[in-house]
Amino acid sequence: MFRAGLGMVFGRRLVMVEHVGRVSRRARLVVLEVLLRERTGVVVASGYGRASQWLRNVRAEPRVRLWWGRMRGVPARARVLDPDESRRLLEEYRRAHPGQARIVASVFGLTELTADDPLPEDIGRRIPLVRLDLT
Repeated sequence: MFRAGLGMVFGRRLVMVEHVGRVSRRARLVVLEVLLRERTGVVVASGYGRASQWLRNVRAEPRVRLWWGRMRGVPARARVLDPDESRRLLEEYRRAHPGQARIVASVFGLTELTADDPLPEDIGRRIPLVRLDLT
């Protein structure tokens, strides 16, 4: 749907990221939930942690392309955020979007996102965030 130009069906909640396989050097696609929208791009999470193939790929080659809303194949640069910034942004996300945070928590088994307690210190290492800046 994204490649057909119908990404706007998902509003701005989902983004499709084209990245390059670190071994194959072939184009790969992944659809991710947008946690935060920023002036220069979006922030997404690697819900399956540091072992996610797409995350490993963008670490090796940060140049990506995005399909988001009405945008199609727009060049961007991926930057994995440090654990402290990831924790801070996850805290911001769960305060701003408690309903979505509950859904994300149930999908990935992250009960911390639904608790009222402060997020654990290690959550930024377990759930890395990636900033995708338009270039």
